[in-house]
Amino acid sequence: MLTAGIIGLPMVGKTTIFNLVTNSELETSNYLTGKTEINMEMAKVPDSRIDFLSGLYKPKKTTYAQIQFSDVPGLVRGASEGKGVGNRFLDGIRNADLLVQVVRAFSNKDVPHVDGGIDPVRDIETVNLELLLADMDLVEKRIKRIEESKKIKKEQADELAVLRKCLEALENEITVHQAGLSEVEKSLLVNYSFLTDKPVIMVVNIDEEQLRSGSYPGADKVREFASGRGIKLLEICGQIEMEIAQLPEEDKEVFMEDLGLKESGINRLARAAYETLGLISFFTVGEDEVRAWTISEGLNARSAAGKIHSDLERGFIRAEVVAYEDLKENGSMAKAREKGLVRLEGKDYIVMDGDILNIRFNV
Repeated sequence: MLTAGIIGLPMVGKTTIFNLVTNSELETSNYLTGKTEINMEMAKVPDSRIDFLSGLYKPKKTTYAQIQFSDVPGLVRGASEGKGVGNRFLDGIRNADLLVQVVRAFSNKDVPHVDGGIDPVRDIETVNLELLLADMDLVEKRIKRIEESKKIKKEQADELAVLRKCLEALENEITVHQAGLSEVEKSLLVNYSFLTDKPVIMVVNIDEEQLRSGSYPGADKVREFASGRGIKLLEICGQIEMEIAQLPEEDKEVFMEDLGLKESGINRLARAAYETLGLISFFTVGEDEVRAWTISEGLNARSAAGKIHSDLERGFIRAEVVAYEDLKENGSMAKAREKGLVRLEGKDYIVMDGDILNIRFNV
């Protein structure tokens, strides 16, 4: 299961974003009410290809790719001194595949900022520092545990050397991802799940005026920060997205057009999470179900078949393959087959994004 942890300071709109992307209805004032649980829900990854295929086959069931999102209580400055609630819950998302950092740019006098004013760059630095400190604490504890061992084995000594390298980087405010570890060194730390080694998507929560103007306080610096680190940056108006979500389907498009939006920010977030993790979808189609299957880029046909069922991988013979675009252009599998666009591929065929597969197998 793919997982994404939503993090950020209190009162920035994390739970609003979580509610929208997962279609949930959680209270959005956890910081004020003192609630401290981590909320987890599934979110579908919007895909117009699935929409088309479902319309073509009219199946009993349509299944989109999914990602599990976790909403973590707000982080605060000074966690290293034992302050704050959300900071203690960072360990709860150590196994997340991806972090979604929500940053506040919107103004609302009824929703005070925990640091007294709107400054997205400052907030980004605050959260990143807490991630560094959380990783530093993990490293220091592991180093101490190894050093206090009665006998240090060779693999522990190798691990200790890499941990010290990580600690030096973290102490200099350098993330584990930027610490310059070799592939061998990374393999020694594979079970640690460092927060500062995870891919990140940054979501700037803006208000309607900022949405229309395309600007907000510190926008240039935020965009420069994200660009310089290869971080996907999405600017989303949580308040507007909530209003869109509550509209009848026929009114949504008109409302979005008025705002100059081609697609909802929440759809963009779900898809960006999928893309950031280097994932693609292949499809299976039929009257019973049209379904998207999630795989990593570069997976071969036999392994992809195993995502559907282990029997298909074990007894794999051939994969009948047609590209989504070819099926769409021709309107039916029969016409695509007439033109020679449906082909048989062996176990080593590398599945491409949008391939439609029918697995031939025998067990």
